[in-house]
Amino acid sequence: MSRTLLVAGTASHVGKSTVAAGLCRLFADRYDVAPFKAQNMSNNARAVTAAVGTEPYGEIGVSQYVQARAAQTPPTTDHNPVLLKPRGDGESQLVVNGRPVANVASGAYYDDYWEAAREAAVAAHDRLARDHDLVVAEGAGSIAEPNLRHRDLANVETARFGDADILLVADIERGGVFAHVVGTLELMPDDLTSRVAGVVITKFRGSRDLLAPGIEDLEARTGIPVLGVVPYDDPGLPEEDSVGIPDAATDSDPDAGVTVGVVRLPHISNATDVEPLAGAPGVSVRYLAPDAPLDCDALVLPGSKNTVDDLQELHAAGFGDRLAEFDGPILGICGGYQMLGERLLGADVEGTGAATTIEGFGLLPVETTFSPEKRVTQTTVTVEGAGPLAGATGEATGYEIHAGDTRRLADVAAPLGPDSARVGDVLGTYLHGLFENEPVRAAFLDRVFAAAGVERPPDDAGGTNPYDAAARLVGEHVDTGPLEP
Repeated sequence: MSRTLLVAGTASHVGKSTVAAGLCRLFADRYDVAPFKAQNMSNNARAVTAAVGTEPYGEIGVSQYVQARAAQTPPTTDHNPVLLKPRGDGESQLVVNGRPVANVASGAYYDDYWEAAREAAVAAHDRLARDHDLVVAEGAGSIAEPNLRHRDLANVETARFGDADILLVADIERGGVFAHVVGTLELMPDDLTSRVAGVVITKFRGSRDLLAPGIEDLEARTGIPVLGVVPYDDPGLPEEDSVGIPDAATDSDPDAGVTVGVVRLPHISNATDVEPLAGAPGVSVRYLAPDAPLDCDALVLPGSKNTVDDLQELHAAGFGDRLAEFDGPILGICGGYQMLGERLLGADVEGTGAATTIEGFGLLPVETTFSPEKRVTQTTVTVEGAGPLAGATGEATGYEIHAGDTRRLADVAAPLGPDSARVGDVLGTYLHGLFENEPVRAAFLDRVFAAAGVERPPDDAGGTNPYDAAARLVGEHVDTGPLEP
């Protein structure tokens, strides 16, 4: 018989995703495991196989993609059946079963779409429970929000329709962890409190012995065991949303030989595209505000959930003048690619304003026309190494999630297939996950180091993959016995 375990939290960003991924990898050695998150809010998404419907692919939040990889099961839209992608002005794109449904404000979502979204989530969970021994469900934010209790799909509803046991995760880094746990249990609905199998304290620095009196008091007050105290450590899993993106002008490695600048767009999406660069020896990734100097050796314009509004903000900040003077390699991915072109047509479809045409930065002879249709697919392209990817060969795999059709206005190189364009050291592509392809990443970094006149250090040999690192972090510090199917 299948068991559902809900990894819930006392607040946002307490480590639920890491704990869930670690449990997925640990239990995958002995059981058939699937991740699940009924409702997610994130602009970091992946294209995966669609579990239902007529389209072959759909999109889910990146954390559930990561957790599926950790669980060693093919990721599908059932792992995250409801996804809200913020696009500005209190509005989000609602994605159900991997396909866009509508752009909705929060009130309209709950009034007009929530019941159908709940039905989709229940059906997705039931399919997973039918086919797997254990469903590791991840909650969202805090499980104890009295004002949201009646419509809390990711926490309260999941616990109920999934008949789930609950693992409560609390973050000690922000202080007051015992009060957070007691207060959360006090505010949870009674039928959910009785489901709590244990508590895990995360992000601890120091000796666990220092916590012993507090843990004893907590267990005596609540009757719920503390199953683990997880030290502060980052296994290197991709970030779920922009909360985890460093502040602008923060270097991932201040002592690095080269710096790759990433424009911190207001509606940045799929920032996970640049994470493979941040882990490379000698490379620092620095997020740059729209009005910041471009003091970096290479520049990435990432994806955006609202390309039109973000482009207008960059224009207002004078970014185009600084971009025109920048002499290092430039890469635009998805929305960033669209911005590098001559113009955006149908801008009122993508943006929140009334303008129908917006001028791009004019570094690539392409133009993009927006429409309500959205392309979601996995892609393999043949790489023709030149410009920022000089020396790269073979094939690259990735995925596309975008609205808009981009056409070339001149006969220019297309080194990453027909949906790409290059002029000199400026390259645009729709291919997310580009730097997960090692030959492409190596070629790009070779070009960046060469352009900066700096010798590139050798890559680190081997290393622990983030799924195993998360499993070790959880397995060494959490009593998982009470959580098994």
